[in-house]
Amino acid sequence: MTMDTVTLEQPGRFAHSGTTPPEAPGPGEVLVRVLMVGVCGTDLHAFEGTQPFFSYPRILGHELAVEVIEAREGVEGFLSGDRCAVNPYMTCGSCAACSRGRSNCCAKMCVIGVHTDGGMRERIVLPAKQMYKCEKLPSVQIPLVETLGVGIHAVGRSAAMAGDRAIVVGAGPIGLSVIEFLRLAGADIGVVEKMPERLEFAARHNRLSRYYPSQNEARQEEPSMLVFDCTGDRGSMEQSIQLLEQGGKLIFVGLINDHISLFDPDLHRREATILASRNSTPPEHHRVLDLMESGKIDVSPWPTECAPRSIMHERFPAWLHREAGIVKAVIDWT
Repeated sequence: MTMDTVTLEQPGRFAHSGTTPPEAPGPGEVLVRVLMVGVCGTDLHAFEGTQPFFSYPRILGHELAVEVIEAREGVEGFLSGDRCAVNPYMTCGSCAACSRGRSNCCAKMCVIGVHTDGGMRERIVLPAKQMYKCEKLPSVQIPLVETLGVGIHAVGRSAAMAGDRAIVVGAGPIGLSVIEFLRLAGADIGVVEKMPERLEFAARHNRLSRYYPSQNEARQEEPSMLVFDCTGDRGSMEQSIQLLEQGGKLIFVGLINDHISLFDPDLHRREATILASRNSTPPEHHRVLDLMESGKIDVSPWPTECAPRSIMHERFPAWLHREAGIVKAVIDWT
């Protein structure tokens, strides 16, 4: 007996293969069936060969919806058939960051689907502590728990408050996640996005009155106290400080495998604070789940394509080039 597995062998090339299913779960582990795999910028950058901290071959898939098949005796809280979200951040629990409750930047971080093989296969064994039961959400939305976790952490880093003027650069799923939590904080939100379809979606879905197709146009308006760059684009990241108010905070949420530089007088004149935001923590994931299940966050319009795994290798190039109308792609693994 084998299971269908998709491996990214090298940039631009997936391979389908029959692999041996995992053995029974060990202590503290759960055997699960993969239901849905969300596709994010990390996967797309790995496909094009530009993802930092990445090696090939690799089974992708860190935004997951899974169903419990079997829990090891002694693992409590999970029954066969339970649908769950997955925290893909495997942390050591003992480094300085983990000891301070900042497991999102663990010194020995190992991310499922990035540093170790992920969920693009029929079955996988996971530590029970990495799983969250999702009783109310449809399976196609469950992978977005990880995506939204990035947004809640970034907004938390900024300490956004009601009335703060904020602008989000980049309206892909990560930018949309940041917008969701800025909205809950009561901020005055603007967005910059060069792709018309994404800009229109972000403005309409969030009922924004400030939206711009370029940073040049955004600079014609009043600057913001909070600027979130979610692009992972060097040019954008270097220019975003021009949108910042005196004494403001520039938060880099997007990641790029490159150097970026800022003109020092722009930094000092503003006495700017620059923050990096990485991943999220388990308490933030639980908060995201509560908000999704209560309806305070509605991401139902985000998954604009749900493709069966049999054609995912054909669709990946289109997702990479941000085909018009695709907000979030999800792969149906059932």
